[in-house]
Amino acid sequence: MALDSSKMLQSLRALLDIPSPTGFTTEALQWLERELIAIGAKPSFAHKGGLRWSIPGSKGAPRAVLAHVDTLGAMVKEIKYNGRLRLSMLGGYDWGTVEGEYCQVHTQSGRVLSGTVVNVRQSTHVWGAALSENKRSSETLEIRLDAMLDGRAILGAADARALGIAVGDFVSWQPRTEVFENGYIKSRFLDNKAGVAILLAVTQELLQQKKKPSARVDFIISNYEEVGHGAAGVVATDVTDVIAVDMAAIGDGQTSSEMHCTLCVKDSSGPYDHNLSNALRRAATRAGIDLKVDIYPYYSSDATAAWNAGLDARCALIGPGVDASHAYERTHVNALLETSKLLLEYLR
Repeated sequence: MALDSSKMLQSLRALLDIPSPTGFTTEALQWLERELIAIGAKPSFAHKGGLRWSIPGSKGAPRAVLAHVDTLGAMVKEIKYNGRLRLSMLGGYDWGTVEGEYCQVHTQSGRVLSGTVVNVRQSTHVWGAALSENKRSSETLEIRLDAMLDGRAILGAADARALGIAVGDFVSWQPRTEVFENGYIKSRFLDNKAGVAILLAVTQELLQQKKKPSARVDFIISNYEEVGHGAAGVVATDVTDVIAVDMAAIGDGQTSSEMHCTLCVKDSSGPYDHNLSNALRRAATRAGIDLKVDIYPYYSSDATAAWNAGLDARCALIGPGVDASHAYERTHVNALLETSKLLLEYLR
């Protein structure tokens, strides 16, 4: 296999730098469309905004591979009396994981304003012990804008509105991506831009090498996975097998590792297809991959969304191990490569 880890990392970094909270993914998907066209794929957009492309195979029933480009984020819920912004959560995370994070407010006019997520009782010198006692929530965290109006500080809600801010504006967190020489990658939104980078690398490998898939493969990038309906309604009805590629959760009681690919056999929606999971186990053995097998107690995937929408297909879930999911995450390039190799072995 000619998988290029440097190219995969380059694609991942570029994608991580593009804000794409759920519902605000157009720029990221347009970037991916350009990348796919450059390597010879023919992508098209689904009606609800996701991206899909196919690679023909020699025979057999078609299969689909899913990943999602949407990430966690927020929307402006209220412009407060003091010009600060109250938030409404996009996706599922603990509010404490974004306290102190740099962010951007994306206005309707296209203007992007910088800010920081701060506690309403942020100063230790003012609030003392009351700061630690303050439960982190949408009521106790707000955005402090780094903007001025006519050369003066923002003094109230009217000033914030004059800057173009409105209820419903999207808010994205800074990814703070770092890639280390030893292979570690830490960033927000490895869930699931790592999966998207894997699908891009696998597509390039299949298009450039002579060994084609054994059957048609439909690749689908969804844009609403973090709110539960990402791949619902966008998988072709003739597809018989679906592989979701998403991050593998690491923690106490888990077998997943930042260095490895994981096969998830069950999550909060129930077990994935046993026969398809076994086919992936066999593919891992053939490819010499040290595949981890795990169960995620609080998790669902694009495959789950497709099933819930009535898709009649076998579904399975694989992905690179990611530490501190839905917070400031970390993985290793080896996990991305192992997931890519497993996917290629299965598709061929």
